Order: sequence, then C-alpha cells, then structure tokens
Amino acid sequence: MRADRLLSVLLLLQNQGKMSTRQLARELEVSERTVTRDLEALSAAGIPVYAERGREGGWRLTEGYRTSLNGMKPREIASLLLAADRSVLEALGASEDFSAAALKLGASSAARSNTVGGLPSLSDRIYIDGTGWHPSGETCPWLGLLQQAVWEERLAEITYGQGASTRQRIIAPLGLVVKRGVWYVVALTEGSLRTYRVSRIAEAGLREEHFRRPADFALIPYWEQSTAEFKSSLPRYPAVLLVKDTALELLEQERYVRLVEVRTAESPGWRVAEAEFHTLDSACRIILSFGSSLKAVSPPELVQQLVRELEETAALYEEIRNTKPE
Repeated sequence: MRADRLLSVLLLLQNQGKMSTRQLARELEVSERTVTRDLEALSAAGIPVYAERGREGGWRLTEGYRTSLNGMKPREIASLLLAADRSVLEALGASEDFSAAALKLGASSAARSNTVGGLPSLSDRIYIDGTGWHPSGETCPWLGLLQQAVWEERLAEITYGQGASTRQRIIAPLGLVVKRGVWYVVALTEGSLRTYRVSRIAEAGLREEHFRRPADFALIPYWEQSTAEFKSSLPRYPAVLLVKDTALELLEQERYVRLVEVRTAESPGWRVAEAEFHTLDSACRIILSFGSSLKAVSPPELVQQLVRELEETAALYEEIRNTKPE
C-alpha cells in the first residue's frame, strides 16, 4: 500500500543519508516515476525532503530530522527474530513483515527494549526447534489462522484427525513449534495442555472469544519436557550394525534410529554402529532400505528376520525371471 511505501522511502533516506531516484526505485521495486511522486507527496505533507542536484546528487532529509518508530507492528518485530531460516518466514507469510521491520530497526539509533508497544516474548509464542532441521513437505493451510489466534489470544475451533478418528475441538492456542519442518500448535483444551500437528487439522476457524494465557506457561520448557517424555515412552530395540563409511551420514539422519556408539570396523571402509531402533519391524525396514551398505550383526532374531525377508523378495523376482512370456 502507498502509505507503507511512503514510510519506507522516509526510512531509507533516514538510514542512508542520501539516495538517488534510481537507488530508491531499486530498493522499493517500483518505477523511478513512482518514487518521484512519493517524494513529492512527502514534501507536500511537510516532511523536510529535498533534492541535491548534480552528478553526486540525490534525495536527502533535513539534518536532524528523524521519524518516530512507535508504530512498528508486533508482527514485523516477530518476523525479524524468525529470520534465521527463510523457509520459516515464508511458511508464516512474514517475508514482507521482515523487510519492513529490518528497515525500521535500522532507523533506530537509540537502544530499544526487546518489547515494543507491549509485544510479548517471541519465544513464548513461536519456537524453532532446530535439531535435525530439514523440510518435511507437509502442507499447513491453517498455519496463518493459528498464528493469528496465538498473537491475539483468541479461541479457535478445529477439526482434527482423519476418517473415523476426526474430532471437533475448541482450543486456546498458546504457541507454535516447528521441528524437522513439521509444525505443531500447543494449546489449552478442556483445561489441559495438548500438542496438535498442524498438518492434521482438517478445518479451522477463529472464534470471537479471547482467552487468558496461564501466567506460568513457558513454551520452550513445555516443549522440551514433552519431547523428553515422548522419547522416554518410545520402545527401544538395540542392534549392532556394520555400515559403510559412505552410508554413515545417511544413517545418522534417520529419524527413528539413535546411534549409541560408532567405531572403526576391521574391514576397511566399514564402521561398527551400536544403534537403537523402536521395534524389530522398524529395524528391518530401515536396514533393508540401505541395501548392501548396511548389515545387521545382532541380535540373532533381527538377522533371521532380515534373511527371511530377503529370501522372500528373491523368490518373487526369481518367479518373474522364470516366467516365459506368452
């Protein structure tokens, strides 16, 4: 909108000291003619902007003039703190807010508080758990709505799950967490804290009612505790593996494998890995997916299960190979 662009022109001049029409047009991604009209509008509004002629000329503000930054929007400030990963900005639709916020913060010469205009602590609203970050490919059409509910402290009505397990819920969204490219919303539901995977929300809508955030709630400690409790509740299936050096990094990235210890094997180019899977079946699926780059050494039941599955697979292909075409 033009009002935002006029403010951007003003702040660019305030930051840079002097800029040509061409430089302003490039920064704002508009035509030079549009920049000229904007500068004329600022001058007509009483802003002390003037042009210096000549080869080294450009547009300036009168010495000592500074604009107030009290109008900086909370979403703009929040977007700056999310700038560690551009994909997070894009997922939340905050890229434009980031650009505007960077410009406004750059114009501020005095030290400012971390909270501007009552902005709550970002870490209590959005948390990026960076452990093992990689894109998940999940679609989250309701992420923007949930973000609005978090900032405005408004109730949301969601349809969660699929098929027969679908449930209607009224939630008080307290914060958003992204881990491994997967978004979660932490919310109060019927008096207790719950975590919902955003991609599993089939429908969502904002309600008019607001809620009061619990005074003792902190998003990061809650997430860390719930993650630790979830991990401790998972079954563990220990195994000893032989893995090629070239496949070790891929094995380390496997989501459902924990490598307890890795050491050099007797055979060159191989490592011995003590690993923990969740179940026997999970171990078989993951090991087989590595083909000849990974071999199970123990326990015996795992080795036997892998041999059976490989024999059955080989028999299928042998049958195809021996079938004569009609």
